Amino acid sequence: MKGGAISKAETHGDKQNRIDGLNRMIRNCEKCGLADTRHHALVGEGNPDARLMLIALSPGETEDVQNRMFIGPSGQVLDMLLQEAGIDRRFLYMTNLVKCMLPKNRRPKMIEIESCSDYWREEIQIIQPEFLVALGYYAARSVFNEYELAYPESKAEFPEVYGKLRFAASQKILPLPHPASLLYHPQYKEETIAQYKKLQTLSADCIWFPACPIKRFYEKGLLDRKWVELYCRGDWANCVRYRLEAEGKYHPDWMLPDGSDAETLKENNRNR
Repeated sequence: MKGGAISKAETHGDKQNRIDGLNRMIRNCEKCGLADTRHHALVGEGNPDARLMLIALSPGETEDVQNRMFIGPSGQVLDMLLQEAGIDRRFLYMTNLVKCMLPKNRRPKMIEIESCSDYWREEIQIIQPEFLVALGYYAARSVFNEYELAYPESKAEFPEVYGKLRFAASQKILPLPHPASLLYHPQYKEETIAQYKKLQTLSADCIWFPACPIKRFYEKGLLDRKWVELYCRGDWANCVRYRLEAEGKYHPDWMLPDGSDAETLKENNRNR
């Protein structure tokens, strides 16, 4: 990632002051032609100490007029998805890739994305979220590019990445479908709800982690950090070890979270 990290010790008040300063800049921004067609340059909103930070594409018509995030038709869908996931939006921080409404909901131009890029990068540096949740193709593509993650070249194949946690440059990223997609494709409602339910998993760490052999192997330097970040401190509900533990079924200490065996861990376990 291009930006530098800030201290995790920064206080809630310090973060809010930095956000307020950034928001003043966003509201007065005239970097591209969208300044001529907007009602408002929409700033991010939510909890500065959020574990989850959502990045969408741009404000809709209702959001542009009322100057609030996700209060139009797509906001109603988002509220439904969050309710299904057991997530209160007050505990989230939400922002947009492009801060101004795109006329007639057209596709964003590259200059519009680039003009706003420093703003959302700064928001990430201030909030320091545990998870970046990118909503939809354009937001996910921009975040993947920022963290140098590979993604399908074809937009038609892009849904394959939704709901799959990624880890790069010390940041965990979960791409999800944009809520507005259900307004046009309601047949995917159950699948989208299942993907959004991962937000509930990401809201807490695995209860087995303190006593898990994976933690011991990681602390001894025998295991790559990605295993811990993607499973133990990430999508632990998708961890094979977690499922077997919950079912009371045997699993060897050297089993990795994806269910495969690591011979180096097996040998280390014998020599303990």
